[in-house]
Amino acid sequence: MKISKNKKIIIENQRVDKNKYYSPSEAIEIIKSLTTSKFDETIDLSIQLGIDPKKNDQQIKIATVPPNPLGKKVKILAICNGEHTKKAEESGADFVGSEDIIEKIITEKWTDFDVVIAIPELMPKVAKLGQVLGPKGLMPSPKMGTVTNNVEKAIKDAKAGRIEIKNDKLGLVNFPCGKKSFEFAKIMDNLYFLVQSLNKSKPASSKGNYLKKVSVSSTMGPGFKIDISLLKEELKKYDGAVA
Repeated sequence: MKISKNKKIIIENQRVDKNKYYSPSEAIEIIKSLTTSKFDETIDLSIQLGIDPKKNDQQIKIATVPPNPLGKKVKILAICNGEHTKKAEESGADFVGSEDIIEKIITEKWTDFDVVIAIPELMPKVAKLGQVLGPKGLMPSPKMGTVTNNVEKAIKDAKAGRIEIKNDKLGLVNFPCGKKSFEFAKIMDNLYFLVQSLNKSKPASSKGNYLKKVSVSSTMGPGFKIDISLLKEELKKYDGAVA
């Protein structure tokens, strides 16, 4: 008898012990073995941080390129002028402009792009776009490396699969660490690298445990609670391997 897709997913989910805390490597091994969809699912990490999201000095904003990029295609808008315009075009920006682009965004509420890079000189004018770009998380920021005179590097990083990590109003961060089709080692490299990047960005004013709750899941699969002590052990081994 043929098993329906929904029943198959239920059977797969039953393999997960919801009361157990897994090591990152064990969780990823199981996720890769589960058959939950026909497409190449993304593997995501969800981490509850020990921060006060109401305090400005405890906001988490990180932009980094993992060792094994996810290869997602992104549309890039470069807001620049002068010599930067040619550099942005040569670097592969999908849209390039200055005052004309700013006016288009304001009047048409145009947001057909994934990343906005702007030069510092034009930021006073770009600030007018806050109401349109802000709610979509598209406002360029020096902390995220998207307000810069080095537009070539910013565009290169964006195309290489830069991952942005930002906390929400509850102090939670969610970010991808790979695809199910990736080799196990590549997923783990990304996972360790991204968690270490997060650790290095711990606010000085944040006291106590920084990583409070961690879980990992694929797009259509069940979630796995991660044992933070086992995560720290694996991170130590990773640090030793890349040192």
